Amino acid sequence: MKASEVRDMTIEELENKRTDLKKELFALRFQLAVNQLDNPARLKAVKKDYARVMTILREKTNA
Repeated sequence: MKASEVRDMTIEELENKRTDLKKELFALRFQLAVNQLDNPARLKAVKKDYARVMTILREKTNA
């Protein structure tokens, strides 16, 4: 997910995306803990996407 894609989203869409990413991140961490994680690179990508969404959400709410 690119930052330009995230910037085009509304605040409600960003909130929904944030909750989806948080759930996915939890599932991936759980899979990592029980040694069932197939793609470890996905964990890093989801973390970055979550941070990107949180940053842009913060910018929009402060503006």
